[in-house]
Amino acid sequence: MNTIVQPRRRVQPIVNIDLGLRELPIFKKLSEEEMLNVELNSVVKNFSKRSVIYREGSRHSGLYCVLKGIVKVYKIGGNGKQQILKFAQKGDLIGYRSLLTNELACTSAKAYEDTVLYHIPQHIIMELFQQNWNFTHETMKFMCKELKESNMFITDIAQKSVRERAAEMLLILKDEFGVDKYNTLQITITREDLANMVGTVTESLIRVMSEFRNENLLELPGRKIVFRDIAKLKAIANI
Repeated sequence: MNTIVQPRRRVQPIVNIDLGLRELPIFKKLSEEEMLNVELNSVVKNFSKRSVIYREGSRHSGLYCVLKGIVKVYKIGGNGKQQILKFAQKGDLIGYRSLLTNELACTSAKAYEDTVLYHIPQHIIMELFQQNWNFTHETMKFMCKELKESNMFITDIAQKSVRERAAEMLLILKDEFGVDKYNTLQITITREDLANMVGTVTESLIRVMSEFRNENLLELPGRKIVFRDIAKLKAIANI
């Protein structure tokens, strides 16, 4: 009796290409074969708003790339207060420092809204670093950008007032997330979280924001932030 041989089924990448993974700058440096290898060995993970992605002190098995949504990356101080380091969005990498140094996670991460992340195993990342200089170079550029921002923040904490830091942080958020046609900031951020980014207590941040509103620099309907005078905010921020 003849055996019927079934055609071999082509393995499909686990990633929905519509999410735009291949459009992200860091992955544009990969060959088609390398990209398929990443897709076939990695996992797409969905996190609902406020879900914890990883905690400080945990062990990373890979790094995350944000495909959709916003992730809050932060550290917890000795007094239990959060210091927000960044809001990661589409195309950003998180959890890479601890992965590369093989140390426990030095930050925590939480979904700020419904978020889709791409988890890439450590061994895949290490293979790419060894085999693809363009990928390594693009990753280094991303890391250097974050290091520059961290150095600027340390300088600001030491030399600028809360009012100056608040103005600067608002402008940074504007550059990163953009505004709509009404100049409304396209991320809804709580006053507590904004204070944690500025490096002050919530009460001080609320007082400064009220000053900005009274000076017609901002409008503050609910949790929204509407820019009214960017030039004066830049002057206050000394940038």
